Amino acid sequence: MPIYEYRCRKCERAFDVLVRNADDEREARCPDCQGRQVERVLSVFAARSATEPAPRGPGCACGDPDGPCNRRG
Repeated sequence: MPIYEYRCRKCERAFDVLVRNADDEREARCPDCQGRQVERVLSVFAARSATEPAPRGPGCACGDPDGPCNRRG
């Protein structure tokens, strides 16, 4: 069962919805303002194997994923 990310067009809040069937997606509403004018947004994801070290995110000082802040060694 996928979890989709949505944004409320009325109050701009971002939230997640567990979608078990098409009705769940049609009934999605903002948890803050209860608005029904929501749009699904593109989600980002990360995957790694158990043997790889955890990747560093884009929150490093230089902002470049291949920059000096993320170099190992």
